[in-house]
Amino acid sequence: MKQPNVFEDSLTRLEQIAEAAGVGPEVVAALHQPKATQIASLPVRRDDGSTDYFQAFRCRYNDALGPTKGGIRFHPNVTIEEVQALALWMTLKCAVVGIPYGGGKGGVTVDPKALSRMELERLSRAYIRAMADFIGPDTDIPAPDVYTDARIMGWMTDEYQMIKRVKAPGVITGKPIALGGSLGRDEATGRGAYLITKAWADRTGVRAQGTTVAIQGFGNAGYHFARLMEQDGYRIQAVSDSRGGIFSADGLDMEEVARIKAQEGTVRAVPGVESISNDELLRLDVDILAPSALESVIGGWNVSRIQARTLVEVANGPVTSEADAALEAAGQVVLPDVLVNAGGVTVSYFEWVQNRQGRSWSLEKVRQELAATMTEAFEGVWSLVEQRGVSPRSAAYTLAIERIGEAIQSQGTREYFSARPKSLPAEPVVEVTEEVEAAVATTTV
Repeated sequence: MKQPNVFEDSLTRLEQIAEAAGVGPEVVAALHQPKATQIASLPVRRDDGSTDYFQAFRCRYNDALGPTKGGIRFHPNVTIEEVQALALWMTLKCAVVGIPYGGGKGGVTVDPKALSRMELERLSRAYIRAMADFIGPDTDIPAPDVYTDARIMGWMTDEYQMIKRVKAPGVITGKPIALGGSLGRDEATGRGAYLITKAWADRTGVRAQGTTVAIQGFGNAGYHFARLMEQDGYRIQAVSDSRGGIFSADGLDMEEVARIKAQEGTVRAVPGVESISNDELLRLDVDILAPSALESVIGGWNVSRIQARTLVEVANGPVTSEADAALEAAGQVVLPDVLVNAGGVTVSYFEWVQNRQGRSWSLEKVRQELAATMTEAFEGVWSLVEQRGVSPRSAAYTLAIERIGEAIQSQGTREYFSARPKSLPAEPVVEVTEEVEAAVATTTV
């Protein structure tokens, strides 16, 4: 079955929750489409001397609460709709956890596994050359995402500083420690998801011992989430990566799985366990299911076969709006992405603060501050769940929209109300500068 347009689906969910919460139409209109999206075609010289072109995007969705913030992903399925949906979710995410950022996102349509190390560096630097006037430490701050990491952020930071002829470590977060990165950034998304799950379990009386967990996606976020859950006593029965998954009723050893994946490139190489597909993992009869890979993996086509009592959205947008409604009707709890995976952007904020102050925090301080931020965010969301009798997603969205709305209204009428109609189409706002056009036409990396 064809999956829905992820951006249109994200807007549908936004509108439904905002209407139920009684949010004014002006605020919904302001959140209905991105402030600006830039598109570029990146020419990259391959190692054999040929040149390939890769489509790139960067979206600044809403900056009512502060400069926009969001990762850059390298993936074959990146589209403008995906980037804009991710930027919208980031806007809500920053508002939920109360950090002074708006939402942004970027991406390149590419299979990074098909590139050599030098080709990957050329691509990374080409992206910054195309976007250098669109980002900045006070405007829009990128970070790692799917198939990007600290090394790539280091290349991008260096390229930006060469173009601008300044030292600007705060332009990008998730950098190597030597370039101003923060301790604890690599584990932040998984640790944040664990902290939210722990807070939910403490509030609802769920005991770790004997509680079974399946995790779709064993990348950086999935691994750290699994590791911390296992340490608490949860039984991790299944994990997966892009090649498929593994299952053991008695539970898996996360350190062994991580070691073998690092050596062999996939969790499927773990011996003595049952091999399963990603789809089969989603349908396992477990207590907690944590989709931790890509968006829209649970929709109308498979939601009726989801047996987990609780879903923890470690990935961005893994459940479509149609599936979300079905899960809620069936009494299954969904801890939403805009709360669960906010640990990454929270520690990115800590890194940005350290860069601006010229100071470095200890790992203990980073973890303490993250725990305090995530716990406070959970309490704010859960109080709305109990007060209004709504789902955790509705509560998180309501809290975020109300905070963004207050900021928008405090700024006065300007473009939010005077220039925007109350009903807006879903077409993207695209900004392609003359500099980008010139770079695309003349530059080869």
